[in-house]
Amino acid sequence: MPDSRPSVLLRHVEFFAYLLAIWSFLVLFLEPIVGFYVKYHSVELFTALANILLLSLTIVNRAFSGDAKQKRNMILFDVIMLLLGAMLLAYQAKFVIFFLLIRQTYYILQYFIFKAFEGRLHKLLTDNPPVSLMLSFAGVITVGTIMLMLPAASVKGQVTHFLDALFTATSATCVTGLVVFETGTYFTLFGQIVILVLIQIGGLGIMTISTAFALMLGQRLTLKLENVMQSVVGDTHVVNLFKLLRSIVLVTVLIEFIGAIFLFFSFSKVLPTSQALYNAIFHSVSAFCNAGFALWSDNMMSFVDSPVVTFTISFLIILGGLGFTVIIDLYRKLFSNDKIKKLTLHSKIVLATTGALILIGFVTLFVAEYHGSMQGFSVSRRLLSSWFQSVTMRTAGFNTIDISRLSSASVLVALILMFIGASPGSTGGGVKTTTITVLMLSVTSMLRGRRDLSIFNRKIAVSNAREATTLLTISASVIFVIVFLLMLVEPFSFEKIIFEAISAFGTVGLSMGITSDLSYTGKALITLLMYIGRIGPLTMIYALSMRKRQPNISFAEENIAIG
Repeated sequence: MPDSRPSVLLRHVEFFAYLLAIWSFLVLFLEPIVGFYVKYHSVELFTALANILLLSLTIVNRAFSGDAKQKRNMILFDVIMLLLGAMLLAYQAKFVIFFLLIRQTYYILQYFIFKAFEGRLHKLLTDNPPVSLMLSFAGVITVGTIMLMLPAASVKGQVTHFLDALFTATSATCVTGLVVFETGTYFTLFGQIVILVLIQIGGLGIMTISTAFALMLGQRLTLKLENVMQSVVGDTHVVNLFKLLRSIVLVTVLIEFIGAIFLFFSFSKVLPTSQALYNAIFHSVSAFCNAGFALWSDNMMSFVDSPVVTFTISFLIILGGLGFTVIIDLYRKLFSNDKIKKLTLHSKIVLATTGALILIGFVTLFVAEYHGSMQGFSVSRRLLSSWFQSVTMRTAGFNTIDISRLSSASVLVALILMFIGASPGSTGGGVKTTTITVLMLSVTSMLRGRRDLSIFNRKIAVSNAREATTLLTISASVIFVIVFLLMLVEPFSFEKIIFEAISAFGTVGLSMGITSDLSYTGKALITLLMYIGRIGPLTMIYALSMRKRQPNISFAEENIAIG
Protein backbone atom coordinates (compact mmCIF):
# COMPACT_ATOMS: atom_id res chain seq x y z
CA MET A 1 0.00 0.00 0.00
CA PRO A 2 1.60 3.34 -1.01
CA ASP A 3 2.57 5.81 1.68
CA SER A 4 -0.24 8.30 2.11
CA ARG A 5 1.74 10.78 4.20
CA PRO A 6 2.73 13.00 1.21
CA SER A 7 -0.90 13.07 0.17
CA VAL A 8 -1.95 14.04 3.69
CA LEU A 9 0.62 16.84 3.75
CA LEU A 10 -0.52 18.14 0.41
CA ARG A 11 -4.10 18.25 1.62
CA HIS A 12 -3.03 20.85 4.15
CA VAL A 13 -1.33 23.06 1.59
CA GLU A 14 -4.40 25.21 1.04
CA PHE A 15 -4.80 25.67 4.80
CA PHE A 16 -1.28 27.13 4.96
CA ALA A 17 -2.10 29.17 1.86
CA TYR A 18 -4.98 30.80 3.76
CA LEU A 19 -2.61 31.63 6.62
CA LEU A 20 -0.20 33.08 4.09
CA ALA A 21 -3.05 35.17 2.67
CA ILE A 22 -3.47 36.81 6.09
CA TRP A 23 0.28 37.43 6.29
CA SER A 24 0.29 38.85 2.73
CA PHE A 25 -2.47 41.25 3.66
CA LEU A 26 -0.50 42.44 6.71
CA VAL A 27 2.64 42.89 4.60
CA LEU A 28 0.75 45.05 2.12
CA PHE A 29 -1.27 47.04 4.62
CA LEU A 30 1.34 47.52 7.36
CA GLU A 31 4.26 48.41 5.13
CA PRO A 32 5.48 51.31 7.35
CA ILE A 33 5.44 49.13 10.48
CA VAL A 34 7.11 46.13 8.81
CA GLY A 35 9.71 48.39 7.20
CA PHE A 36 10.55 49.96 10.57
CA TYR A 37 11.73 46.64 12.09
CA VAL A 38 13.09 44.72 9.10
CA LYS A 39 14.16 45.32 5.52
CA TYR A 40 10.79 45.56 3.80
CA HIS A 41 12.06 44.58 0.34
CA SER A 42 13.32 41.23 1.68
CA VAL A 43 10.04 40.49 3.45
CA GLU A 44 8.15 41.49 0.30
CA LEU A 45 10.24 39.17 -1.89
CA PHE A 46 10.00 36.29 0.59
CA THR A 47 6.19 36.66 0.78
CA ALA A 48 5.87 36.74 -3.01
CA LEU A 49 8.01 33.59 -3.41
CA ALA A 50 6.07 31.83 -0.65
CA ASN A 51 2.79 32.62 -2.46
CA ILE A 52 4.15 31.20 -5.72
CA LEU A 53 5.47 28.06 -3.98
CA LEU A 54 2.23 27.32 -2.16
CA LEU A 55 0.19 27.89 -5.30
CA SER A 56 2.47 25.43 -7.13
CA LEU A 57 1.92 22.84 -4.38
CA THR A 58 -1.83 23.44 -4.57
CA ILE A 59 -1.78 22.70 -8.31
CA VAL A 60 0.23 19.50 -7.70
CA ASN A 61 -2.22 18.49 -4.97
CA ARG A 62 -5.20 18.85 -7.27
CA ALA A 63 -3.45 17.27 -10.27
CA PHE A 64 -2.63 14.05 -8.37
CA SER A 65 -5.86 13.82 -6.38
CA GLY A 66 -8.47 11.23 -7.29
CA ASP A 67 -10.94 13.75 -8.70
CA ALA A 68 -8.44 15.64 -10.86
CA LYS A 69 -10.71 15.44 -13.91
CA GLN A 70 -13.53 17.14 -12.04
CA LYS A 71 -11.14 19.90 -10.94
CA ARG A 72 -9.68 20.46 -14.41
CA ASN A 73 -11.06 24.00 -14.65
CA MET A 74 -9.77 24.89 -11.20
CA ILE A 75 -6.30 23.56 -12.07
CA LEU A 76 -6.28 25.52 -15.33
CA PHE A 77 -7.36 28.67 -13.48
CA ASP A 78 -4.56 28.24 -10.91
CA VAL A 79 -1.95 27.55 -13.61
CA ILE A 80 -2.89 30.81 -15.34
CA MET A 81 -2.67 32.66 -12.02
CA LEU A 82 0.73 31.08 -11.35
CA LEU A 83 2.13 32.08 -14.74
CA LEU A 84 0.85 35.65 -14.40
CA GLY A 85 2.24 35.84 -10.86
CA ALA A 86 5.65 34.62 -12.02
CA MET A 87 5.66 37.23 -14.78
CA LEU A 88 4.78 39.99 -12.31
CA LEU A 89 7.67 38.90 -10.06
CA ALA A 90 10.05 40.19 -12.70
CA TYR A 91 8.38 43.58 -12.41
CA GLN A 92 7.71 44.04 -8.69
CA ALA A 93 7.12 41.58 -5.84
CA LYS A 94 4.34 43.72 -4.39
CA PHE A 95 2.17 43.13 -7.42
CA VAL A 96 2.66 39.37 -7.09
CA ILE A 97 1.45 39.49 -3.48
CA PHE A 98 -1.57 41.59 -4.43
CA PHE A 99 -2.42 39.45 -7.47
CA LEU A 100 -2.24 36.10 -5.67
CA LEU A 101 -3.97 37.56 -2.62
CA ILE A 102 -6.99 38.16 -4.83
CA ARG A 103 -6.90 34.47 -5.80
CA GLN A 104 -6.71 33.35 -2.17
CA THR A 105 -9.46 35.73 -1.13
CA TYR A 106 -11.70 34.30 -3.83
CA TYR A 107 -11.17 30.72 -2.66
CA ILE A 108 -11.70 31.69 0.97
CA LEU A 109 -15.01 33.30 0.03
CA GLN A 110 -15.90 30.27 -2.07
CA TYR A 111 -15.25 28.00 0.92
CA PHE A 112 -17.41 30.06 3.27
CA ILE A 113 -20.19 30.45 0.72
CA PHE A 114 -20.40 26.91 -0.69
CA LYS A 115 -18.92 24.61 1.99
CA ALA A 116 -18.91 26.19 5.43
CA PHE A 117 -21.96 25.70 7.69
CA GLU A 118 -23.15 22.88 5.37
CA GLY A 119 -23.75 25.35 2.53
CA ARG A 120 -26.39 27.31 4.44
CA LEU A 121 -24.87 30.65 3.45
CA HIS A 122 -25.04 29.72 -0.24
CA LYS A 123 -28.67 28.66 0.14
CA LEU A 124 -29.46 31.91 1.97
CA LEU A 125 -27.89 34.02 -0.78
CA THR A 126 -29.48 32.16 -3.70
CA ASP A 127 -32.88 32.27 -2.01
CA ASN A 128 -32.53 36.04 -1.49
CA PRO A 129 -30.97 37.48 -4.66
CA PRO A 130 -31.54 41.15 -3.68
CA VAL A 131 -29.64 40.59 -0.44
CA SER A 132 -26.99 38.65 -2.35
CA LEU A 133 -26.52 41.52 -4.78
CA MET A 134 -26.22 44.08 -2.00
CA LEU A 135 -23.70 41.98 -0.10
CA SER A 136 -21.71 41.34 -3.29
CA PHE A 137 -21.31 45.05 -4.01
CA ALA A 138 -20.59 45.78 -0.35
CA GLY A 139 -17.94 43.05 -0.29
CA VAL A 140 -16.14 44.36 -3.36
CA ILE A 141 -16.31 47.93 -2.01
CA THR A 142 -14.82 46.74 1.29
CA VAL A 143 -11.92 44.97 -0.44
CA GLY A 144 -11.38 48.00 -2.68
CA THR A 145 -11.38 50.33 0.33
CA ILE A 146 -8.69 48.27 2.05
CA MET A 147 -6.58 48.18 -1.11
CA LEU A 148 -6.84 51.95 -1.59
CA MET A 149 -5.89 52.55 2.03
CA LEU A 150 -2.55 50.83 1.49
CA PRO A 151 0.50 53.13 1.44
CA ALA A 152 1.40 51.55 -1.90
CA ALA A 153 -1.78 53.02 -3.40
CA SER A 154 -0.88 56.69 -2.80
CA VAL A 155 1.97 58.63 -4.37
CA LYS A 156 2.95 60.02 -0.97
CA GLY A 157 3.20 56.51 0.46
CA GLN A 158 0.76 57.22 3.27
CA VAL A 159 -2.36 55.49 4.52
CA THR A 160 -5.42 57.11 2.93
CA HIS A 161 -8.20 58.09 5.34
CA PHE A 162 -10.85 55.38 5.60
CA LEU A 163 -13.77 57.56 4.42
CA ASP A 164 -11.77 58.91 1.48
CA ALA A 165 -10.79 55.38 0.44
CA LEU A 166 -14.38 54.19 0.97
CA PHE A 167 -15.71 57.08 -1.12
CA THR A 168 -13.30 56.30 -3.98
CA ALA A 169 -13.92 52.54 -3.86
CA THR A 170 -17.70 53.07 -3.86
CA SER A 171 -17.45 55.57 -6.70
CA ALA A 172 -15.41 53.09 -8.76
CA THR A 173 -17.48 49.98 -7.98
CA CYS A 174 -20.73 51.86 -8.54
CA VAL A 175 -19.20 53.32 -11.75
CA THR A 176 -19.94 56.87 -10.64
CA GLY A 177 -16.75 58.89 -11.11
CA LEU A 178 -16.98 61.36 -8.23
CA VAL A 179 -13.52 61.80 -6.74
CA VAL A 180 -12.05 63.44 -3.65
CA PHE A 181 -8.52 63.12 -5.07
CA GLU A 182 -7.24 63.46 -8.62
CA THR A 183 -6.90 59.87 -9.83
CA GLY A 184 -3.84 60.50 -11.99
CA THR A 185 -1.80 62.45 -9.42
CA TYR A 186 -2.81 61.11 -5.99
CA PHE A 187 -2.83 57.36 -6.74
CA THR A 188 0.13 55.28 -7.83
CA LEU A 189 -0.03 52.77 -10.68
CA PHE A 190 -1.08 50.18 -8.10
CA GLY A 191 -3.91 52.39 -6.83
CA GLN A 192 -5.04 53.20 -10.35
CA ILE A 193 -5.14 49.50 -11.27
CA VAL A 194 -7.25 48.80 -8.17
CA ILE A 195 -9.67 51.52 -9.30
CA LEU A 196 -9.70 50.14 -12.85
CA VAL A 197 -10.50 46.61 -11.60
CA LEU A 198 -13.31 47.97 -9.41
CA ILE A 199 -14.72 49.87 -12.40
CA GLN A 200 -14.69 46.75 -14.56
CA ILE A 201 -16.32 44.64 -11.84
CA GLY A 202 -18.94 47.30 -11.17
CA GLY A 203 -19.61 47.79 -14.86
CA LEU A 204 -20.18 44.15 -15.66
CA GLY A 205 -22.13 43.62 -12.47
CA ILE A 206 -21.18 41.57 -9.46
CA MET A 207 -23.77 38.88 -10.15
CA THR A 208 -22.52 38.48 -13.72
CA ILE A 209 -18.90 37.99 -12.67
CA SER A 210 -19.63 35.82 -9.63
CA THR A 211 -21.89 33.57 -11.71
CA ALA A 212 -19.25 33.38 -14.43
CA PHE A 213 -16.68 32.19 -11.89
CA ALA A 214 -19.19 29.71 -10.48
CA LEU A 215 -19.67 28.26 -13.96
CA MET A 216 -15.90 28.17 -14.55
CA LEU A 217 -15.29 26.31 -11.30
CA GLY A 218 -18.08 23.81 -11.83
CA GLN A 219 -20.73 25.14 -9.45
CA ARG A 220 -24.32 24.32 -10.37
CA LEU A 221 -26.73 27.24 -10.67
CA THR A 222 -30.18 27.21 -9.16
CA LEU A 223 -33.17 28.17 -11.33
CA LYS A 224 -33.73 31.20 -9.10
CA LEU A 225 -30.13 32.40 -9.62
CA GLU A 226 -30.49 31.93 -13.39
CA ASN A 227 -33.58 34.17 -13.28
CA VAL A 228 -31.60 36.77 -11.37
CA MET A 229 -28.80 36.65 -13.92
CA GLN A 230 -31.27 37.20 -16.73
CA SER A 231 -32.60 40.20 -14.80
CA VAL A 232 -29.06 41.55 -14.40
CA VAL A 233 -28.47 41.64 -18.14
CA GLY A 234 -31.99 42.72 -18.98
CA ASP A 235 -32.98 39.62 -20.92
CA THR A 236 -36.51 38.25 -20.52
CA HIS A 237 -36.15 35.23 -22.80
CA VAL A 238 -35.07 31.74 -21.86
CA VAL A 239 -31.44 31.54 -22.95
CA ASN A 240 -28.36 29.41 -22.44
CA LEU A 241 -26.85 31.20 -19.46
CA PHE A 242 -23.28 30.16 -20.19
CA LYS A 243 -23.55 31.43 -23.77
CA LEU A 244 -25.06 34.66 -22.45
CA LEU A 245 -22.18 35.18 -20.03
CA ARG A 246 -19.65 34.38 -22.71
CA SER A 247 -21.30 36.88 -25.03
CA ILE A 248 -21.21 39.57 -22.32
CA VAL A 249 -17.51 39.08 -21.67
CA LEU A 250 -16.61 38.92 -25.37
CA VAL A 251 -18.68 41.99 -26.21
CA THR A 252 -17.14 43.95 -23.34
CA VAL A 253 -13.54 43.03 -24.18
CA LEU A 254 -14.04 43.65 -27.91
CA ILE A 255 -15.64 47.08 -27.49
CA GLU A 256 -13.09 48.22 -24.90
CA PHE A 257 -10.23 46.96 -27.09
CA ILE A 258 -11.47 48.85 -30.16
CA GLY A 259 -12.03 51.98 -28.07
CA ALA A 260 -8.50 51.74 -26.65
CA ILE A 261 -7.03 51.56 -30.17
CA PHE A 262 -8.73 54.79 -31.24
CA LEU A 263 -7.78 56.59 -28.03
CA PHE A 264 -4.17 55.40 -28.31
CA PHE A 265 -3.66 57.24 -31.60
CA SER A 266 -4.76 60.52 -30.00
CA PHE A 267 -2.98 60.05 -26.67
CA SER A 268 0.29 58.99 -28.36
CA LYS A 269 0.58 62.53 -29.75
CA VAL A 270 1.03 63.97 -26.26
CA LEU A 271 2.38 61.02 -24.25
CA PRO A 272 5.15 58.40 -24.58
CA THR A 273 4.01 55.12 -26.15
CA SER A 274 3.73 53.11 -22.93
CA GLN A 275 1.83 55.86 -21.08
CA ALA A 276 -0.42 56.46 -24.08
CA LEU A 277 -1.30 52.75 -24.20
CA TYR A 278 -2.08 52.63 -20.47
CA ASN A 279 -4.17 55.81 -20.63
CA ALA A 280 -6.04 54.49 -23.66
CA ILE A 281 -6.95 51.23 -21.88
CA PHE A 282 -7.92 53.01 -18.65
CA HIS A 283 -10.16 55.58 -20.33
CA SER A 284 -11.71 53.01 -22.69
CA VAL A 285 -12.74 50.79 -19.75
CA SER A 286 -13.89 53.82 -17.75
CA ALA A 287 -15.97 55.10 -20.68
CA PHE A 288 -17.65 51.80 -21.61
CA CYS A 289 -18.44 51.13 -17.95
CA ASN A 290 -19.86 54.68 -17.75
CA ALA A 291 -17.56 55.38 -14.80
CA GLY A 292 -16.18 58.82 -15.68
CA PHE A 293 -12.79 58.32 -13.99
CA ALA A 294 -10.03 60.15 -15.83
CA LEU A 295 -6.27 60.32 -15.34
CA TRP A 296 -6.03 63.89 -16.64
CA SER A 297 -6.24 66.67 -14.05
CA ASP A 298 -8.84 68.53 -16.13
CA ASN A 299 -10.77 65.36 -17.00
CA MET A 300 -11.13 65.54 -20.82
CA MET A 301 -11.14 69.33 -21.25
CA SER A 302 -7.76 69.34 -23.03
CA PHE A 303 -9.33 67.19 -25.80
CA VAL A 304 -12.33 69.43 -26.40
CA ASP A 305 -11.23 70.00 -30.01
CA SER A 306 -10.42 66.34 -30.74
CA PRO A 307 -13.14 64.63 -32.79
CA VAL A 308 -11.45 61.24 -32.31
CA VAL A 309 -11.44 61.43 -28.51
CA THR A 310 -14.88 63.06 -28.36
CA PHE A 311 -16.64 60.50 -30.54
CA THR A 312 -14.68 57.48 -29.24
CA ILE A 313 -15.48 58.27 -25.61
CA SER A 314 -19.09 59.21 -26.37
CA PHE A 315 -19.82 56.08 -28.43
CA LEU A 316 -18.24 53.89 -25.73
CA ILE A 317 -20.55 55.57 -23.22
CA ILE A 318 -23.59 55.05 -25.47
CA LEU A 319 -22.80 51.37 -26.06
CA GLY A 320 -22.23 50.77 -22.35
CA GLY A 321 -25.46 52.59 -21.53
CA LEU A 322 -27.61 50.59 -23.97
CA GLY A 323 -27.27 47.30 -22.13
CA PHE A 324 -25.76 44.00 -23.22
CA THR A 325 -28.95 42.48 -24.59
CA VAL A 326 -29.58 45.51 -26.79
CA ILE A 327 -26.04 45.29 -28.19
CA ILE A 328 -26.43 41.57 -28.84
CA ASP A 329 -29.88 42.18 -30.36
CA LEU A 330 -28.41 44.82 -32.68
CA TYR A 331 -25.65 42.42 -33.70
CA ARG A 332 -28.21 39.75 -34.56
CA LYS A 333 -30.25 42.28 -36.50
CA LEU A 334 -27.28 43.50 -38.55
CA PHE A 335 -25.10 40.42 -38.99
CA SER A 336 -27.08 37.24 -38.33
CA ASN A 337 -28.30 34.94 -41.09
CA ASP A 338 -31.80 34.64 -39.65
CA LYS A 339 -34.60 35.19 -42.15
CA ILE A 340 -36.62 37.24 -39.66
CA LYS A 341 -34.54 40.08 -38.27
CA LYS A 342 -36.61 42.02 -35.77
CA LEU A 343 -35.51 43.96 -32.75
CA THR A 344 -37.27 43.18 -29.49
CA LEU A 345 -39.65 45.75 -28.03
CA HIS A 346 -37.15 46.38 -25.24
CA SER A 347 -34.41 47.22 -27.74
CA LYS A 348 -36.67 49.51 -29.75
CA ILE A 349 -37.70 51.47 -26.65
CA VAL A 350 -34.12 51.75 -25.39
CA LEU A 351 -32.77 52.93 -28.77
CA ALA A 352 -35.58 55.40 -29.38
CA THR A 353 -35.44 56.89 -25.88
CA THR A 354 -31.63 57.08 -25.87
CA GLY A 355 -31.60 58.87 -29.22
CA ALA A 356 -34.30 61.32 -28.10
CA LEU A 357 -32.50 62.17 -24.85
CA ILE A 358 -29.17 62.72 -26.61
CA LEU A 359 -30.83 65.00 -29.19
CA ILE A 360 -32.71 66.99 -26.53
CA GLY A 361 -29.57 67.38 -24.43
CA PHE A 362 -27.49 68.40 -27.45
CA VAL A 363 -29.88 71.14 -28.58
CA THR A 364 -30.62 72.55 -25.11
CA LEU A 365 -26.95 72.66 -24.07
CA PHE A 366 -25.93 74.28 -27.35
CA VAL A 367 -28.52 77.03 -26.81
CA ALA A 368 -28.15 77.46 -23.04
CA GLU A 369 -24.32 77.60 -23.06
CA TYR A 370 -23.91 79.65 -26.23
CA HIS A 371 -23.16 82.76 -24.17
CA GLY A 372 -22.13 80.82 -21.06
CA SER A 373 -19.35 78.28 -20.59
CA MET A 374 -18.97 77.97 -24.40
CA GLN A 375 -18.62 81.69 -25.01
CA GLY A 376 -15.77 82.35 -27.44
CA PHE A 377 -15.81 78.75 -28.76
CA SER A 378 -15.67 78.12 -32.49
CA VAL A 379 -18.71 76.48 -34.10
CA SER A 380 -16.99 73.09 -34.30
CA ARG A 381 -15.97 73.27 -30.63
CA ARG A 382 -19.53 74.22 -29.62
CA LEU A 383 -20.94 71.26 -31.56
CA LEU A 384 -18.40 68.78 -30.16
CA SER A 385 -18.84 70.05 -26.59
CA SER A 386 -22.65 70.01 -26.77
CA TRP A 387 -22.65 66.49 -28.19
CA PHE A 388 -20.13 65.18 -25.66
CA GLN A 389 -21.86 66.67 -22.62
CA SER A 390 -25.28 65.55 -23.79
CA VAL A 391 -24.01 61.97 -23.94
CA THR A 392 -21.95 61.98 -20.77
CA MET A 393 -24.46 63.86 -18.57
CA ARG A 394 -26.84 60.92 -18.39
CA THR A 395 -24.47 58.55 -16.64
CA ALA A 396 -20.77 58.77 -17.50
CA GLY A 397 -19.29 61.84 -15.79
CA PHE A 398 -16.60 62.93 -18.26
CA ASN A 399 -16.52 66.60 -19.21
CA THR A 400 -14.88 68.76 -21.87
CA ILE A 401 -16.25 72.03 -20.46
CA ASP A 402 -16.11 73.51 -16.95
CA ILE A 403 -19.19 72.11 -15.17
CA SER A 404 -18.97 74.73 -12.40
CA ARG A 405 -19.66 77.43 -15.03
CA LEU A 406 -22.90 75.92 -16.33
CA SER A 407 -25.90 78.23 -16.49
CA SER A 408 -28.99 77.51 -14.38
CA ALA A 409 -30.83 76.34 -17.51
CA SER A 410 -28.10 73.83 -18.28
CA VAL A 411 -28.05 72.66 -14.66
CA LEU A 412 -31.78 71.95 -14.90
CA VAL A 413 -31.25 69.92 -18.09
CA ALA A 414 -28.35 68.08 -16.46
CA LEU A 415 -30.44 67.18 -13.41
CA ILE A 416 -33.13 65.63 -15.61
CA LEU A 417 -30.64 63.70 -17.76
CA MET A 418 -28.69 62.43 -14.72
CA PHE A 419 -31.86 61.32 -12.95
CA ILE A 420 -33.05 59.34 -15.99
CA GLY A 421 -29.66 57.73 -16.60
CA ALA A 422 -28.95 54.73 -18.82
CA SER A 423 -30.94 51.61 -19.70
CA PRO A 424 -31.68 48.35 -17.85
CA GLY A 425 -28.92 45.75 -17.92
CA SER A 426 -26.33 48.40 -18.79
CA THR A 427 -23.23 49.71 -17.03
CA GLY A 428 -25.00 52.97 -16.16
CA GLY A 429 -27.29 54.10 -13.35
CA GLY A 430 -30.37 56.30 -12.94
CA VAL A 431 -34.03 55.29 -12.97
CA LYS A 432 -33.48 54.02 -16.54
CA THR A 433 -34.80 55.03 -19.95
CA THR A 434 -37.52 52.38 -20.02
CA THR A 435 -38.95 53.69 -16.75
CA ILE A 436 -39.38 57.19 -18.20
CA THR A 437 -40.82 55.80 -21.43
CA VAL A 438 -43.45 53.78 -19.56
CA LEU A 439 -44.40 56.83 -17.47
CA MET A 440 -44.69 58.98 -20.60
CA LEU A 441 -46.86 56.32 -22.22
CA SER A 442 -49.08 56.34 -19.13
CA VAL A 443 -49.55 60.09 -19.50
CA THR A 444 -50.22 59.99 -23.25
CA SER A 445 -52.65 57.08 -22.94
CA MET A 446 -54.62 58.99 -20.30
CA LEU A 447 -54.69 62.14 -22.46
CA ARG A 448 -55.97 60.06 -25.39
CA GLY A 449 -58.55 58.33 -23.24
CA ARG A 450 -57.01 54.88 -23.72
CA ARG A 451 -56.62 52.21 -21.10
CA ASP A 452 -53.78 50.31 -22.71
CA LEU A 453 -50.14 51.38 -22.95
CA SER A 454 -48.94 50.71 -26.48
CA ILE A 455 -45.85 51.51 -28.54
CA PHE A 456 -44.43 50.08 -31.79
CA ASN A 457 -47.70 48.16 -32.24
CA ARG A 458 -47.15 46.30 -28.98
CA LYS A 459 -49.04 46.47 -25.69
CA ILE A 460 -47.18 47.04 -22.42
CA ALA A 461 -48.50 45.50 -19.21
CA VAL A 462 -50.18 47.93 -16.82
CA SER A 463 -48.08 46.37 -14.04
CA ASN A 464 -45.03 47.94 -15.69
CA ALA A 465 -46.55 51.37 -15.10
CA ARG A 466 -47.02 50.55 -11.41
CA GLU A 467 -43.42 49.39 -11.17
CA ALA A 468 -42.17 52.51 -12.94
CA THR A 469 -44.20 54.77 -10.64
CA THR A 470 -42.93 52.93 -7.57
CA LEU A 471 -39.32 53.15 -8.72
CA LEU A 472 -39.60 56.86 -9.50
CA THR A 473 -41.29 57.63 -6.17
CA ILE A 474 -38.74 55.72 -4.09
CA SER A 475 -35.81 57.26 -6.00
CA ALA A 476 -37.15 60.80 -5.53
CA SER A 477 -37.77 60.12 -1.83
CA VAL A 478 -34.23 58.86 -1.27
CA ILE A 479 -32.74 61.90 -3.00
CA PHE A 480 -34.98 64.25 -1.02
CA VAL A 481 -33.85 62.77 2.32
CA ILE A 482 -30.13 62.85 1.43
CA VAL A 483 -30.33 66.39 0.03
CA PHE A 484 -32.09 67.53 3.22
CA LEU A 485 -29.33 66.03 5.37
CA LEU A 486 -26.60 67.48 3.14
CA MET A 487 -28.10 70.96 3.45
CA LEU A 488 -27.93 70.61 7.24
CA VAL A 489 -24.21 69.80 7.30
CA GLU A 490 -22.78 71.51 4.19
CA PRO A 491 -22.42 75.28 3.50
CA PHE A 492 -22.88 75.04 -0.27
CA SER A 493 -25.80 76.39 -2.30
CA PHE A 494 -28.90 74.31 -3.01
CA GLU A 495 -28.02 74.15 -6.70
CA LYS A 496 -24.60 72.62 -6.05
CA ILE A 497 -25.84 70.18 -3.40
CA ILE A 498 -28.75 68.81 -5.43
CA PHE A 499 -26.47 68.56 -8.49
CA GLU A 500 -23.98 66.51 -6.44
CA ALA A 501 -26.73 64.33 -4.97
CA ILE A 502 -28.46 63.46 -8.25
CA SER A 503 -25.07 62.93 -9.89
CA ALA A 504 -24.25 60.42 -7.15
CA PHE A 505 -27.64 58.66 -7.31
CA GLY A 506 -27.51 58.44 -11.10
CA THR A 507 -23.90 57.16 -10.84
CA VAL A 508 -22.90 59.98 -13.18
CA GLY A 509 -19.88 61.54 -11.52
CA LEU A 510 -20.21 65.16 -12.64
CA SER A 511 -19.68 67.79 -9.96
CA MET A 512 -19.83 71.55 -9.66
CA GLY A 513 -16.54 71.46 -7.76
CA ILE A 514 -17.63 70.64 -4.21
CA THR A 515 -16.77 66.92 -3.91
CA SER A 516 -13.29 67.33 -2.41
CA ASP A 517 -14.55 70.09 -0.07
CA LEU A 518 -17.32 68.00 1.48
CA SER A 519 -17.09 67.22 5.17
CA TYR A 520 -16.64 63.59 6.17
CA THR A 521 -20.34 63.50 7.04
CA GLY A 522 -21.17 64.82 3.58
CA LYS A 523 -18.83 62.28 1.96
CA ALA A 524 -20.51 59.48 3.90
CA LEU A 525 -23.96 60.63 2.70
CA ILE A 526 -22.82 60.84 -0.92
CA THR A 527 -21.18 57.41 -0.58
CA LEU A 528 -24.48 55.99 0.65
CA LEU A 529 -26.31 57.65 -2.23
CA MET A 530 -23.90 56.18 -4.79
CA TYR A 531 -24.44 52.73 -3.31
CA ILE A 532 -28.24 53.09 -3.28
CA GLY A 533 -28.19 54.51 -6.81
CA ARG A 534 -26.32 51.50 -8.14
CA ILE A 535 -28.10 48.88 -6.03
CA GLY A 536 -31.57 50.32 -5.42
CA PRO A 537 -33.20 50.17 -8.85
CA LEU A 538 -31.80 46.70 -9.58
CA THR A 539 -32.77 45.38 -6.18
CA MET A 540 -36.29 46.73 -6.54
CA ILE A 541 -36.63 45.05 -9.92
CA TYR A 542 -35.51 41.73 -8.45
CA ALA A 543 -37.85 42.11 -5.51
CA LEU A 544 -40.78 42.85 -7.83
CA SER A 545 -39.93 39.88 -10.04
CA MET A 546 -39.89 37.50 -7.09
CA ARG A 547 -43.15 38.34 -5.34
CA LYS A 548 -44.57 35.99 -2.78
CA ARG A 549 -48.02 34.66 -3.47
CA GLN A 550 -50.60 36.97 -1.93
CA PRO A 551 -54.04 35.96 -0.56
CA ASN A 552 -56.70 36.21 -3.25
CA ILE A 553 -58.75 38.90 -1.51
CA SER A 554 -60.56 41.65 -3.41
CA PHE A 555 -62.02 44.69 -1.63
CA ALA A 556 -64.92 46.86 -2.72
CA GLU A 557 -63.82 49.51 -5.22
CA GLU A 558 -64.42 53.23 -4.62
CA ASN A 559 -63.25 56.30 -6.54
CA ILE A 560 -61.42 59.26 -5.00
CA ALA A 561 -60.73 62.76 -6.33
CA ILE A 562 -57.38 63.22 -8.07
CA GLY A 563 -55.92 66.64 -8.96
